[in-house]
Amino acid sequence: MQRSPRIFMALAAAIVVSTAALAEQGKPAPKPKAEAAAQPKLLGQYADWGAYTATPEGKKVCFSLAKPKSSTTTPAGRNRDPAYIFISTRPSENVRNEISVIVGYPFQKASDATAEVGTIKFPMYTQNDGAWIKNVAEEARLIDAMRKGAELVVKGTSSRGTQSTDTYSLKGLSQSMDRVAQECK
Repeated sequence: MQRSPRIFMALAAAIVVSTAALAEQGKPAPKPKAEAAAQPKLLGQYADWGAYTATPEGKKVCFSLAKPKSSTTTPAGRNRDPAYIFISTRPSENVRNEISVIVGYPFQKASDATAEVGTIKFPMYTQNDGAWIKNVAEEARLIDAMRKGAELVVKGTSSRGTQSTDTYSLKGLSQSMDRVAQECK
């Protein structure tokens, strides 16, 4: 299975960050330009999860996206870029509900990350600042656990040895994923 294009995830993250920053300042989000079809369009916000669609390189992509509710690093106080989790659907590639995480720093080479819902742990492989579930056959099981759970915890180690723990609320995930499924059939 081909994994999510890194460039698309970065574009989506940048747009979500800038839109959130404007909202925090009480300013309206900018209207997307007609020629910018690759820019994600918000389909709906469901509690802590947003449902988006975009058309990079003329291929439709839909995804659910969330930011962590809390993040910790050991040692404390280490700087890093924002973290996000994506659940992507790319009909032209026959990909449905692919989970990927951007942690905001380069992972330690040859290291794994973990995704945990309750007591269930899922190993993730890492590349640069991204992580994906190691066993693709387990992706549906993780999605099911996320739909039933309250929070997802992602842990990893940076190239500098910093350990991070990001906790994502799963409130609104099911509605966001249902909206994505509606849009990207």
